[in-house]
Amino acid sequence: MVEEGPFRPREKLIEKQKMYQSIHKYTHLRYPMDKITSVAIPLALAGSSLFLIGRGIYNMSHGIGKKA
Repeated sequence: MVEEGPFRPREKLIEKQKMYQSIHKYTHLRYPMDKITSVAIPLALAGSSLFLIGRGIYNMSHGIGKKA
């Protein structure tokens, strides 16, 4: 059987490791796109769920949307 070569050259991996280890920010906020996935999406989900809960409580307290 023929063995496969490495997916990436070792030099490239070492270069990437050094780059990641040199950054002194939190792991999940290193790049601009990481802020979208780590901050914006959870805030949007929390905001929409709070809105829906508030609307449900309002509807229940005023008797709106009851089925006969």
